Amino acid sequence: MNIHEYQAKALLRSYGAPVSDGRIVMKAEEAKSAAGELDGPVWVVKAQIHAGGRGKGHFAEPDAGEKGGVRIAMSASEAAEEAKKMLGRTLITHQTGPAGKQVGRVYIEDGAEIESEFYLALLVDRVTSRVSFVCSTEGGMDIEEVAAATPEKILSFAVDPAAGYQAYHGRRVGFALGLTGPAMKQCVKLMGTLYKMFMEKDMEMLEINPLILTKAGDLKCLDAKIGFDGNAMYRHADIAELRDESEEDPKELAASKYDLNYIALDGEIGCMVNGAGLAMATMDIIKLYGSEPANFLDVGGGATTEKVTEAFKIITSDPNVKGILVNIFGGIMRCDVIAEGVVTAVKEVGLKVPLVVRLEGTNVEEGKAIINNSGLNVIAADDLKDGAEKIVAAVK
Repeated sequence: MNIHEYQAKALLRSYGAPVSDGRIVMKAEEAKSAAGELDGPVWVVKAQIHAGGRGKGHFAEPDAGEKGGVRIAMSASEAAEEAKKMLGRTLITHQTGPAGKQVGRVYIEDGAEIESEFYLALLVDRVTSRVSFVCSTEGGMDIEEVAAATPEKILSFAVDPAAGYQAYHGRRVGFALGLTGPAMKQCVKLMGTLYKMFMEKDMEMLEINPLILTKAGDLKCLDAKIGFDGNAMYRHADIAELRDESEEDPKELAASKYDLNYIALDGEIGCMVNGAGLAMATMDIIKLYGSEPANFLDVGGGATTEKVTEAFKIITSDPNVKGILVNIFGGIMRCDVIAEGVVTAVKEVGLKVPLVVRLEGTNVEEGKAIINNSGLNVIAADDLKDGAEKIVAAVK
């Protein structure tokens, strides 16, 4: 689960991390009073969307101006005008894709006098099964670009969970960033604060880009991007309340309400599968036979007819889907339940694209009988290879 920058900074502030003072604006008429509450003399106006590259992005609407999603203003009134230009407009960045995202919130904050910019992140390292620090002197840039062009400028190291954060971890970051004196002491303290917050709030990723050294010699978190482990949200009601559903894919949001594991992709063949491993194998074999999957969808081992029906509706709501492959191996899941769900869904939403169904396992004969006696125009498959070949051929 991701949150907005202004929410991330509020969380950082609550732990004592240094951030600039700012105000969130959701309505154009609130912009002037919000900007007036800040001291200036420089104001920074930032579009709030769940995507990076805002400063280098552009708006789809001409009346939003030619500047990107991060703008500098020299007065409160100018900051308010820039906020008004952004609200309700569509911001396009390299992470949003050409469709962009609509800006429903704008964050206005005090500017900062920057001496140096750094990159800093904490993340779950799947290789070491530990939390890792990643830092670089190349702040303000995409870390992927730094890794490709100058990998020697990136320091990454994991923290042993048995010992936890120690002062030498912070010094290691400080040395890599070239900090000395008071700034080094601030770095040791800040790294400890960030690690504590990361662990206590079940984060998956905490990115500060840039972390800056001000002209006065102080460290400050100038930007913040935080992602949480969605499976841990039952432990954090305060964090769960920060969820902005308007930033999420409507299909993925609908799937989560029915406890379905759904991820939208860019292909043309919708997949309904039980079990994550089988779902991944299904996507692989679709690619092998010359097409692309439109989604990852695991209905789980204990799906009901209602869940299967909803899963089918979600798949068919994607206009990119040109065909559907249902691939079920019934262990815990019963094939007849899947079949009933598919029949119910097709009768409710209709079937406008080819549908291939492969069933195997528990109650497979009952499931096939339900499909065969439904009167639906369904293509039966004997195994995974047969199912993939048939759906790709039907779509092509």
